Amino acid sequence: MTTTSIVVLIIAAIVVAAIVWYLLREQRSKKLRARFGPEYDRVLREHGSRTKAEEALVARQRRVEKIDVHPLSPQDRDRFAAQWHDAQARFVDDPAGSIRDADRLVYEVMLARGYPMSDFEHRAEDISVDHPHVVTNYRSAHEIATHDEKGQASTEDLRKAMVYYRDLFDDLIEAPAVGAQEVRRR
Repeated sequence: MTTTSIVVLIIAAIVVAAIVWYLLREQRSKKLRARFGPEYDRVLREHGSRTKAEEALVARQRRVEKIDVHPLSPQDRDRFAAQWHDAQARFVDDPAGSIRDADRLVYEVMLARGYPMSDFEHRAEDISVDHPHVVTNYRSAHEIATHDEKGQASTEDLRKAMVYYRDLFDDLIEAPAVGAQEVRRR
């Protein structure tokens, strides 16, 4: 082989490697975008770089895979559903109290399912792995509840928060078992 042939082969190998790397990266991005839905875009805006955002999302997945998240027992599911019904029924007379109850119930269901209960942002990140299409609503509901604590939420805001909490609550009590050993379906 001539020196020119060797150089051409090396350049061709580099080009092929670059194309393979690009295609694998695009495939990973596509899978993460499909898995996380609107949360992918939020994390991308937050991190400002696709690489950093995707690393953060993969880190979330790995963290949640180590958690023993499990389904509720039928008794717990029924008990939580009854408590939710009571909280929702009180909304007309006490919207702010109902929102506090809804927030507490979501917290208790997450705890009963095995999610670690650290600060709100970590809870939302953990939820985003298995419930990516309702985590945006969860964040919105929490923000409204925080505004309500300061006296800055209208009854319409509280109504929206109740609907948002309900979306996550329904997902949490109906969600199938997910854990480190099982394939995640969402």
